[in-house]
Amino acid sequence: MTSSSILDAVGNTPVIELKRISAGLGVSGVSVFAKAEYFNPSGSVKDRAARAMLLHGIGTGQLNKDKTILDSTSGNTGIAYAMFGAALGYKVELFMPSNASAERKKLIKAYGAKVVETDPLEGSDGAYMAVMERVKGDPDKFFFPNQYDNFENVRAHYETTGVELYKQCKPTHFVAGTGTSGTFMGTSKRLKEYDSSVHIALMQPDSPFHGLEGMKHLGATIRPKIFDESIADGRVEVGTEDAYKTARRLAAEEGIFVGVSSGANVFAALELAKTLPEGSRVATILCDNGYRYMTEPLWRDV
Repeated sequence: MTSSSILDAVGNTPVIELKRISAGLGVSGVSVFAKAEYFNPSGSVKDRAARAMLLHGIGTGQLNKDKTILDSTSGNTGIAYAMFGAALGYKVELFMPSNASAERKKLIKAYGAKVVETDPLEGSDGAYMAVMERVKGDPDKFFFPNQYDNFENVRAHYETTGVELYKQCKPTHFVAGTGTSGTFMGTSKRLKEYDSSVHIALMQPDSPFHGLEGMKHLGATIRPKIFDESIADGRVEVGTEDAYKTARRLAAEEGIFVGVSSGANVFAALELAKTLPEGSRVATILCDNGYRYMTEPLWRDV
């Protein structure tokens, strides 16, 4: 029997065709698919990037047992860092806005990592800036993956997510939102290489003041250096309430229990599908499970 670690459990997640929720679109012959990234071991798509960045750090000698893994997070990447840190024997310290869901903070602490809470009004940008100051103060103490600017984030999805998705459903259209933008960029680049006619749509919150936790409104925030908007062929804007309603529909109609960013991605996919000809195949990402949002309005108020 071959032994394995939690790192080997990342990826190869299933794709689910959303037949019931797409039945009332008013178009025929258009399929909507969602890649269920909550099947990753920590429960989110961020396992892929976190794993890649940490292994690259170890491989290049930038990360050793004398250093603490340090980064900012809205939650999911932090949970992944904490899980891998526990498995590999590294200390982990994470800066995150204090209004991030209680479940996310508890999960990180359960893995033995330290959480430093930052000003909720400054959001993920505030957490990022606080980490930058922390690193400057004692650079030799930390390994700072910097998920917003680390191209290993993109490469992880280019080499895995995009490959898997194309084999699983050969989409004609791909739509997803951006946090760090690693999932969007890496998957889109790979799909375009397989077939240059694949239409890439960028999902964006419809307002800078939105409730799509983990998603960035790129017009009102620090842009990740790994993001290149030129790869997008179009854009779909999504309101917070539409994302909430769609996440709840996914649970009630498809048996899929996910978070708000997944609801936003699926809403965008459905809106795009309404405009497409017969034979089109729209794919998107289910970013994480819904269990880490039970005290948030998405599920608390059901």
